[in-house]
Amino acid sequence: MATSVPRDPAEPALPPHEIDEEFRALPAAALTDAALQAARDLGAAHADIRIERLKESSLSFRDAGLESRSDGVTAGFAVRVVHDGTWGFAAGVDLTVDEAVRVAREAVAMAKLARPLNSEPVELADEPVHAGATWVSSYATDPFSVDPRDQVERIGGLCRSLYSAEDVDHVDGRFAAVIENKFYADTAGTDTTQQRVRVLCQLEATRVDPAGGFESMRTIAPPAGRGWEWMVSGPAAGCWDWESEIELIPSLLAEKAKASSVEPGRYDLVIDPSNLWLTIHESVGHATELDRALGYEAAYAGTSFATLDKLGSLRYGSPAMTVTGDRTAPHGLATIGYDDEGVQTRRWDIVRDGVLVGYQLDRRMAAQNASALGVDRSNGCAFADSPGHVPLQRMANVSLLPAPGGPSTEDLIGRVDRGIYVVGDRSWSIDMQRYNFQFTGQRFYEIRKGRIVGQLRDVAYQATTTDFWGSLDAVGGPETYVLGGAFNCGKGQPGQVAAVSHGCPSALFRDVNILNTRREGGR
Repeated sequence: MATSVPRDPAEPALPPHEIDEEFRALPAAALTDAALQAARDLGAAHADIRIERLKESSLSFRDAGLESRSDGVTAGFAVRVVHDGTWGFAAGVDLTVDEAVRVAREAVAMAKLARPLNSEPVELADEPVHAGATWVSSYATDPFSVDPRDQVERIGGLCRSLYSAEDVDHVDGRFAAVIENKFYADTAGTDTTQQRVRVLCQLEATRVDPAGGFESMRTIAPPAGRGWEWMVSGPAAGCWDWESEIELIPSLLAEKAKASSVEPGRYDLVIDPSNLWLTIHESVGHATELDRALGYEAAYAGTSFATLDKLGSLRYGSPAMTVTGDRTAPHGLATIGYDDEGVQTRRWDIVRDGVLVGYQLDRRMAAQNASALGVDRSNGCAFADSPGHVPLQRMANVSLLPAPGGPSTEDLIGRVDRGIYVVGDRSWSIDMQRYNFQFTGQRFYEIRKGRIVGQLRDVAYQATTTDFWGSLDAVGGPETYVLGGAFNCGKGQPGQVAAVSHGCPSALFRDVNILNTRREGGR
């Protein structure tokens, strides 16, 4: 069974943190005044400045020892303008007034250069002014305040525990932490200062068969918008139970190595949140980015079958399916107070009772498509991954809602006569319209007559997006809900990377096509 830690609504409130003093000490006011006034003087209808500092740290382990450690800081600022209906953008790293003026002038010059190519004048959806706003994410312990030796000892200790097990031949481990500070200001009068923290830890055990071949199994702990407490505080504080999962993996890996290869065919599936989050990400999250649905990502990562003309009519899934976009979810990786266009974030419906009812928007997408959308305001989905990149429309925390008073995972399994319980994410493939896909997992349990009877190997589930979500028979209750996610969602040209979470309960799907990956691979 899974070792997921459900969200606890009674989780104690975490102590508030202040914006880092070193970041506050940067000359934000002077740079803002200089850059925005220079843009105004050159005729910009809109201008904004974003000052950003990213601190990143990572550790990697091989077997029982530390393999590498890295620490880095990225700092700088960017100015974006709308001049004669055209975007202009430029960035710099020297935090001086003269450089702010130069960058603002360069942004206007870029807009003038691009103007002959622009057939769609830029308009931005209105947004209330948010003056002097601050926001800090919810965490207990800044991971950058922890002695690196203590971090090495904690993660290395987990690796050693796993490596010492009889059925484990190799262990790979990694830990990453990020603290992100942003200051934003625009010519309308908004200025926001924000700080958010996130961490990730994954451990993977490998068992080598003396006769040839190998099997591996990774922890299913998700990355989280939390601090160092995620690694040490345990489930009583709403954090991960690392010791329990590490204790389980060797026996689960040994069982997997001896498990039968799945017979392909149609099965009912109970999918754990540790797997289903990724299916949501690929088949719902990316598919309902409006810029993608309108063709803006076609050259890089495809478009979407969920086109704007289908809003309000597309049967995305069964009535059990309600999906929200949420930039405010506690500990979500995409959670923030204000986006990179100064929009105050919120939660909204994307799919309601199985029907497509909304998209993810930035200010331009909202204004350009207001009549079709029936809304005239962005829902806060603009984000840039560094001070040198322009904000893109990026994914919110896109989540499948549980059923109030709904069933437990065990109850869902009890409803299945012949099926598979899927735990943990692994590989996936989805087409350029986010429609045809297949997903694998970390481990698979055969279900017979409502009971788990052992593990299976070589399993992948395959479907089209609407067939898969249309087969959703039931979702679990709030106690089964877990916030999964990833640090590395890619989009755009030049490419950008964003962290994003996806919450979901355990869920039951009927009559899904199962492939045998070994046979499909010709092995």
